[in-house]
Amino acid sequence: MSDGPYFKDYFSDRAAEYARFRPRYPAALFRALAELAPSPRLAWDCGTGNGQAAVGLAAHFQRVVATDASAQQLAHAERHPRVRYGRSLETRSSLATAAVDLVTVAQALHWFDVEAFFAEARRVLRPGGVVAVWCYDLARVDPGIDALIDRFAHETVGPYWAPERRNVRAGYRDLPFPFEELPFPQCTMEQEFTPDQLAGYLDTWSAIRRYRQAVGRDPLPPLIAAIAPLWGDPTVPRVLRWPLKGRVGVR
Repeated sequence: MSDGPYFKDYFSDRAAEYARFRPRYPAALFRALAELAPSPRLAWDCGTGNGQAAVGLAAHFQRVVATDASAQQLAHAERHPRVRYGRSLETRSSLATAAVDLVTVAQALHWFDVEAFFAEARRVLRPGGVVAVWCYDLARVDPGIDALIDRFAHETVGPYWAPERRNVRAGYRDLPFPFEELPFPQCTMEQEFTPDQLAGYLDTWSAIRRYRQAVGRDPLPPLIAAIAPLWGDPTVPRVLRWPLKGRVGVR
């Protein structure tokens, strides 16, 4: 499979940083989704990236097939004996018809050909199978730091987000969802970061890279400098929280 024209690739060149700094999804989310699935035999995590969701699913499913269009992302994926990684587009899973109990997409649906992907999900899901798609927006720390991050995201690098970012802000409520919808589990992702780790996470944002290319300077150091006096001891991590938004439905 060729890269380039077939998928929107904003992250392959930062795959190692993505694996190191992107936060982990809460175990409660995977437990809730497993309880909805008709059986624990097979889950498909599409757009898996570095496998953050795939490994979480492996705690509940006998087999997890995790696919991504980026070879670089898959090269940095976390290995697990119940997870099989493969390179494919979201519309060409190569999975058998009516074989999958749960299909998941974590923080990637907005890059997909959504209608074609959902057609593929309906094909591979067994009757009663479940599809779950979710995303997260800006991290929350405390009101002062939150305000700086918000201003940076919306004003400093705001014009450099890809148009699909609007789908994340909407929690995917603005996208078609051709399934019998269920309530999405209420979950918040949490991770401890030092300021250096926060900078590493922010550096995975596609808007920052596009800003650098367009403007010719790095917008990140001034933000981290502004956060420093509000943070306190830079060697002491603080908890960042990302409320998860998404949709769950039944085939």
